[in-house]
Amino acid sequence: MRTLICGSIAYDNIMVFHGRFREHILPEQIHILNVAFLVPELRREFGGCAGNIAYNLKLLGSDPLVMGTVGDDALRYFERLERLGIKLDCVRQVPNTLTAQAFITTDLDDNQITAFHPGAMNYSHLNNITGELGVRLAIVAPDGRDGMLQHAHELAELGIPFMFDPGQGLPMFSGEELLAFVEQATYVAVNDYEGRLLEERTGRKLEEIAHKLKALFLTRGAEGSVIYADGRRIDIPCVKATAVADPTGCGDAYRAGLLYGIAAGFDWDKTGRLAALMGSIKIASRGGQNHSVSRDEIRGFYRQNFGSDL
Repeated sequence: MRTLICGSIAYDNIMVFHGRFREHILPEQIHILNVAFLVPELRREFGGCAGNIAYNLKLLGSDPLVMGTVGDDALRYFERLERLGIKLDCVRQVPNTLTAQAFITTDLDDNQITAFHPGAMNYSHLNNITGELGVRLAIVAPDGRDGMLQHAHELAELGIPFMFDPGQGLPMFSGEELLAFVEQATYVAVNDYEGRLLEERTGRKLEEIAHKLKALFLTRGAEGSVIYADGRRIDIPCVKATAVADPTGCGDAYRAGLLYGIAAGFDWDKTGRLAALMGSIKIASRGGQNHSVSRDEIRGFYRQNFGSDL
């Protein structure tokens, strides 16, 4: 089952602050906020939700199709995708733009402050989903606003099941628009913050939203995750990481595990546990695409953590 990944392709500029934000952002001074953080560590990584999800699916042995937009500075990313064996058929270069750029500062408590320049991502609506692509599963991940709306509509019209992953793009949409996404989607994936915001915007509890879907996935960091499916709540334990190096891209790794499990026909327990494992593997490496494991190693880690085979 080939999976279409609609979402951002971006460069991540990752900085590490050797302190804690809470020690410098004072509540009583929040109305005149003016802070600077010395970041002795700076790395430029390949990122973006579509890039990260596709990378993790390749580790799992899938052949994902990426749909996204990039700018004039995309040569290094093109070379990267080609080395990974990811086709560029649906990656469009938009002239006179820059590829989306994230500027992420992480403190010692793994809190993050992110600034994001969308650049070419704002033109994601120039890509169209057609039946000729031959995909049978998709995800609409954070991307340009118009592109997310359009791609969800196109997938629904074609009858292709897809996961709606609003991510950092959730605030761009009204409650009515979010409910329209839910009506069209087959699955929804949010973290705990996004879940609360989704409830506030739509006026509906996640359990109620889940009734309109095959499954709703809620990640809660170190507390594990929850899958609402078939009228049940399925609690998925957190997988202890070998190291906690960088949370950037963990959510994308988790979503790759979900997509792989769905495509493979796994039950929800196994799908959720694989997703949790992929997030755990990712957090032990810096950047969204620097972890490297074989399929056999993933199977071994799964057996080690859950006492059963994939």
